Amino acid sequence: MSVRRRRLVAVGAGILAGLVLRPLPGLSAGTVEVAMQGGPDGSHVWFDPVGIHVRPGETVRWTNRDPGNSHTATAYHPSLDGHPLRIPNGAEPWNSDYLLPDESFEVTLTVEGVYDYYCIPHEHAGMAGRIVVGMPRTDQRPSEGGLPEGVLESLPDVAEIISAGTVHP
Repeated sequence: MSVRRRRLVAVGAGILAGLVLRPLPGLSAGTVEVAMQGGPDGSHVWFDPVGIHVRPGETVRWTNRDPGNSHTATAYHPSLDGHPLRIPNGAEPWNSDYLLPDESFEVTLTVEGVYDYYCIPHEHAGMAGRIVVGMPRTDQRPSEGGLPEGVLESLPDVAEIISAGTVHP
């Protein structure tokens, strides 16, 4: 193999390695922050961002930034108040309990798939969010049944989350 050909192969291998080893578009690194927010009069509440895309093993931290309300970050799971299963099979459900202003809760998600969660006292007001972990198969996406209409309206589409990385309300 000539020096020129070896150089060309080496450059091509370097480019290929760069493409393979670079982070996937939209995926974050480290701990991802989600703020629990509320309007000044308490009539409107939300998670920001409402949709996030993370790698398996990354940590999500919710912090209550609403000075007028307590909030929870609770996975949709039958063991938690009989809610429908809206996290991947084999994933651990979580419930932050009530967080007062400036309190935080975090969870590390290791199973690929779509995770939907909500705030216990504000679920019917549509306070819910969606986390996409890794690159789930289409059959891992939750059905849209069994949730209040306000929640269904607030959850961003999985493809939108994967494309954007984060979706704000």
